[in-house]
Amino acid sequence: QVQLAESGGGLVQAGDSLRLSCAASGRTSEPIGMGWFRQAPGREREFVGGGSWSSGVLIYADSVKDRFTISRDNAKNTVSLQMNVLKPEDTAVYYCATSTRPLLWDGLRAPGYYDYWGQGTRVTVSS
Repeated sequence: QVQLAESGGGLVQAGDSLRLSCAASGRTSEPIGMGWFRQAPGREREFVGGGSWSSGVLIYADSVKDRFTISRDNAKNTVSLQMNVLKPEDTAVYYCATSTRPLLWDGLRAPGYYDYWGQGTRVTVSS
């Protein structure tokens, strides 16, 4: 069993930056896929970015491309989401997720691909 724990959320103003972290613990076998999602009130969970755990190849949602960056720290077993030029529409609860299933690039965008989820961290961007 893998446990994921996000941190780093908070209240910021439009244009600010924020860095979220996702710490993994428990079973040490390396996941195959990883992803960040977000869910705003009254909306479905939305893919933010993700990719191959081993190769580090990543894809991003168009809405965050060029503003958000995912990185991994193998030594600390963490995955980070650097968010720059935040907008009010980025307000949501952000979740990290990992999967041990074979990687399908189309499948990365679907919440159903992932086996493990964190509890989420709330990001609020004021205008």
